[in-house]
Amino acid sequence: MKLLLASPLHTTAVSQLQDHHDVRVAYNASESQFRDAIGDREAVILRSGVQLSGNVLSAAPDLRLIIRAGSGLDNIDVDAARAQGVRVVRVPGVSAQPVAELTFALLLAVGRKIVLADRLLRQGHWPKPDLGGPLLHGKTLGVVGAGNIGGRVGEMGLAWGMTVLGCVESPDEARGRRPDLGFPLTSFDKVVQESDFLSLHVPLQPNTRHLVGDEVLSAMKKGSLLVNMARGGVVDEAALLRCLTAGETLAGAALDVHEREGEGVVPELARLDNVVLTPHIGAMASDAQQIIGERVGLLVSAFLHDRLDSEAQPDELVA
Repeated sequence: MKLLLASPLHTTAVSQLQDHHDVRVAYNASESQFRDAIGDREAVILRSGVQLSGNVLSAAPDLRLIIRAGSGLDNIDVDAARAQGVRVVRVPGVSAQPVAELTFALLLAVGRKIVLADRLLRQGHWPKPDLGGPLLHGKTLGVVGAGNIGGRVGEMGLAWGMTVLGCVESPDEARGRRPDLGFPLTSFDKVVQESDFLSLHVPLQPNTRHLVGDEVLSAMKKGSLLVNMARGGVVDEAALLRCLTAGETLAGAALDVHEREGEGVVPELARLDNVVLTPHIGAMASDAQQIIGERVGLLVSAFLHDRLDSEAQPDELVA
């Protein structure tokens, strides 16, 4: 099968794909380079950070399969793929644990000022009295988007001795999928207003773009902390900058995802000491990446042998 790797996979998975398929690599390609690379391909494999637009899809008349090596679909024009008769699948479940673990790393990093402490110590300073921060234990963790990832974050919060509140777009559907969720689902407004730590885990779609802006930020508890593990566009970063600069509600924020991502981009938020930034590495635990790579190989094989509908998991099948 003629494959295009538009994003890196685990090296073992790449080697196995190359052993059995005609593999072309096009990492960090511009849209015009992407169109050129995809022209004769039958399948494309990509992660976040790569925009598979209708314009790019129109340059691939032989394309039959799109594999998103992760959960989010905001970088794929799924409607255009459907119209072109292209199957779309994803690998959503494997990322839950590594993203949930990084969520807690960021909660601790911003809450306990770990990045600032590290930087000051490297400069020869010992400002121990100025580096206090809140305990997680006994605090309220708000999970916006209590799905695969958010649900796991909530479970971990309970294990840390936190009170957990969650919200989802469709509570009945969420309870049907996870009857053992372990923490209550309530309204978005209540989660925002009562949380000491607010963690975002929703997909980016029209109704979640800039979900967290001036109004929501002003409604958060004074001294609370925000972590965005969802998608960059879920948070209005200009509003977040204004809020943190004013210092009226939020004590700090940590973002693994950003409105503008990529080499050479420096967010305005980077100038604030009470902000921790990471480059969209939530799912990048090495062992998780190996599992994702293996799953991608299995999905390619299943499609090639006309067994995709029987061998893929229900939440992997998109179109």
